[in-house]
Amino acid sequence: MADHKHGEMDTTVQERTFEGFIKMTVWSVVSIAVFLIFLAMVNA
Repeated sequence: MADHKHGEMDTTVQERTFEGFIKMTVWSVVSIAVFLIFLAMVNA
């Protein structure tokens, strides 16, 4: 089994993936909120 040395792993791919996930989540929440506000205004 290989010895683990803390801090040597390249995490750029994981960081970009996480950043993309956060962006997608934020855009989804904003889109849903806008859609719900639109529905509330139309049905009022």
